Amino acid sequence: MSEQQTVAASVTVRVNEKPVTLTSHRVSGIQIKEAAIAQGIPIHLDFVLSEELGGSRSRIIGDSDEVGVSDHTEFLAIPPDDNS
Repeated sequence: MSEQQTVAASVTVRVNEKPVTLTSHRVSGIQIKEAAIAQGIPIHLDFVLSEELGGSRSRIIGDSDEVGVSDHTEFLAIPPDDNS
């Protein structure tokens, strides 16, 4: 029933090819980065996060952007470009 959906299990995505467990299927960019850092992925909050869409395509996920995730969702987090 619908109550089972509200008790939703966690979801494991990949950030920089490493598994990261999230507690929701809808998360913001900052929540993904915070979870990755808490789980030992060597990134920082100012890193640029992008969702890997397959076929060499990706899209940038801002800190406040909400995205739907599944166990097959993959992200790349890279340092910001310091070359101004």
